[in-house]
Amino acid sequence: MNFITIDFETATADRDSPCELGLTFVEDWKIIGTKSWLIKPTYYPYFDYFNISIHGIEPEDVENEPEFDEIWKEVKPLIENKFLIAHNAGFDFSVLRRTLDTYDLEYPTLDYSCSYIFSKKVWEGLPAYDLKTLCHFNKIDLKHHRAAPDSRATAELAIKAFQMAGVASKDDFPEKLRTIVGKLFSGGYKPTETKSQPRELAKIVGDPKKHNPESIFYGKTVVFTGILSSMVRANAQQLIADIGGILGNGVTSSTDFLIVGQQDYRVVGEDGMSNKQEKAIKLIEKGSKLEGCNSKCRIRRSFLTTYERDLAYHFYKRLAI
Repeated sequence: MNFITIDFETATADRDSPCELGLTFVEDWKIIGTKSWLIKPTYYPYFDYFNISIHGIEPEDVENEPEFDEIWKEVKPLIENKFLIAHNAGFDFSVLRRTLDTYDLEYPTLDYSCSYIFSKKVWEGLPAYDLKTLCHFNKIDLKHHRAAPDSRATAELAIKAFQMAGVASKDDFPEKLRTIVGKLFSGGYKPTETKSQPRELAKIVGDPKKHNPESIFYGKTVVFTGILSSMVRANAQQLIADIGGILGNGVTSSTDFLIVGQQDYRVVGEDGMSNKQEKAIKLIEKGSKLEGCNSKCRIRRSFLTTYERDLAYHFYKRLAI
């Protein structure tokens, strides 16, 4: 199992402001080395105080350091055509993409995954899945919020996760970690994400005695995205089925309702949108009648930008109609 872990620290909230990059290299299950680079951001000398309070890197620390386009000459050959892992890949790979865009540099070709995502499949039931919590749980030393030690801790964590799950290569990810490997390539990317389990919907069968032709969901195709705080998703899906609704796995032109819960930005990426939401936007822009439901109930388009609250009491009431 060979891979490289990557970690960025940024100077500001802007994703194209990396001030440090760390890489840790794993070959045949062993860590063989770690490299890190301090980076002078394009925003220099401006640093957000909040960011400094997290990683401790200040403007004077990078005053004489190269900018990203200079270190990229060294970094790109190290990661080209390799398998990379980040803890919160949505953040680290958005930093990489945005910075490459800023410098008008071509994306490398590589595969990647997120240890935050697959750790949930390996160590189920933990109170949190941030790097600090997982390292404490697995007795991994961590000097947090600097690129080199964070990348090394991520490497140690990934090794433990793969060994526990019986993962021998990235080809095992869909089955053993229920995770789809992401890709970065010239001109674009495909995010890493949790593998869906559509067969589970087949187990949810509605009770014909409870069908309600007066319900807005009766005879309509309903898809869920995000986490519901008021009920377990399977329970909400069962209510839809009992009303007489049709459960869908993904958003298509035949989808009538997208039920939007809370999204985890560490999974969906920096824009906070799940793939289902992004597809819904495109369908609506093309004239689809697809609608969304969240805690503010039935709305046509605004749920795509005001989904911060999840399905709650109001949605339950709609299901009960």
